[in-house]
Amino acid sequence: MKILDWYILKRYLFTFLMMLLLFIPIGITVNLAEKIGKILDNDVPFDEVALFYLDFTIYFANLLFPLFLFLSVIWFTSKLANNTEIIAFLSSGVSFSRFLKPYMYGATITALFALFLGMFLAPEASKGFNEFDYKYFKKGRSAVDNKNVYRQINDNDFIYVSSYDSKNKLGQNFTLEHLENNELVYKISAKSIRYIDKDTTYRLIDYVKRQVGALGDTLEIERRKDTLFSFEAEDLTPVIYIAETLSYPELTNFIKKEEARGSSNIGRYKLVLYRKWSLPVSIFILTIIAVAVSSIKRRGGMGVNLALGICIAMIFVFFDKIFGVMAQQSNFPPVIAVWFPNFIFGILALYLLYNAKR
Repeated sequence: MKILDWYILKRYLFTFLMMLLLFIPIGITVNLAEKIGKILDNDVPFDEVALFYLDFTIYFANLLFPLFLFLSVIWFTSKLANNTEIIAFLSSGVSFSRFLKPYMYGATITALFALFLGMFLAPEASKGFNEFDYKYFKKGRSAVDNKNVYRQINDNDFIYVSSYDSKNKLGQNFTLEHLENNELVYKISAKSIRYIDKDTTYRLIDYVKRQVGALGDTLEIERRKDTLFSFEAEDLTPVIYIAETLSYPELTNFIKKEEARGSSNIGRYKLVLYRKWSLPVSIFILTIIAVAVSSIKRRGGMGVNLALGICIAMIFVFFDKIFGVMAQQSNFPPVIAVWFPNFIFGILALYLLYNAKR
């Protein structure tokens, strides 16, 4: 049986590799055709463009990894079915579960690679991809979530700005509240706050400090005040795509800090975290679905299997995107948003596998 295992495993990995080598150049070509005008207008150096498309390759592969695998499994399994090889395997006394075994070996290898890719390689590529994108293609658009920023800086201090310009390091309608034992000790407010790089200080305009006292509050008012704070300018508004650029250990630590600060983007960050684990699991689920769908020789040949596979893939992407948007834009739990598509398609995989065995 080792011959059968190696035969299917080599076809599994080779077809998947060929699928990547086929679609990634197509993705690069389409993206380059769309961006070439801006690249030429901005006189982007060739080495930066080359590095961008290297990052794009890793980013693109990680984004569509399960779908490439799903289509490649359908492709080569359909060829086995059309050549009546699967019938020969099963007629020789090999059970369908035993026939599925080398597919699970292949899924394990690709899942481990996908895990490593998502944990370490893809974050670095995503950082280069997004920075280049905002630098040359999205000029005038901010890469930070800079409206109504409310954050906890430490155990006692909370800050708020109605808007923040990361380029000029300028915030509007600044407020800092210092609490001890859940009681307000003092509150600082200002019309604007700007970080001064030269002096590493903050400049507040229309500064007001209200000190809360047992016998009455005291006010300190200044037209302009330069002072120090315990937070850094970058702490006000991390870039929107920051979660995508952090390795798994960095991301878990970052989420803990953001939860303590009361960040409004926790759902978005956790979505990225959970997807690092859900993607390898989806590889097993999609592999089982692909084998169950394409192992049957159909009258329409490979075309019917591929059409059916593409429909299932599109539905999977639809579910993934819809629940992802819900987690980002509402209080919908990110863990459910990430794992629900795998749960639904896991049930579908078991159903199709049961019928394929019959």
